[in-house]
Amino acid sequence: MKQYKTKVRILTGKNYPDLYKKAFSLYRQIKRKTKRKPYIRSFYFRKDKIFLDLFWQHLHQKNWRDRKRRIRYYPCAIELIRYSRLDPASTDNPNNPSEILHKFSGIAPDGSVFYVQIKENKRNNQKYLMSVFPEQK
Repeated sequence: MKQYKTKVRILTGKNYPDLYKKAFSLYRQIKRKTKRKPYIRSFYFRKDKIFLDLFWQHLHQKNWRDRKRRIRYYPCAIELIRYSRLDPASTDNPNNPSEILHKFSGIAPDGSVFYVQIKENKRNNQKYLMSVFPEQK
């Protein structure tokens, strides 16, 4: 799988509340542009909308340490979704046959590898940002 090289740096901070504040301010800037569900347009999906609200629900299901690890890559994930033209690894969701999971791979400017997972509903073609996480070492 080819990896998209981002120009945006990962978030820096020592504790989760600081990282959350920075990432959520980026989310609020995107949210401010629409009256309904916040979204960004993806170049790979031919300018289709990728909804962002599901990511925050998924993030709050994780423990504090995992939240901190994942939220650092949020700005990189937004850039990857917007500008990446590289093909993701796409598979059917084993838990729900009416969904496709797309897994994009990216490299942050510091050289760390991360993944962005997008869920696509086959029935209505809606796409949701599910998760962002760094590569396991």
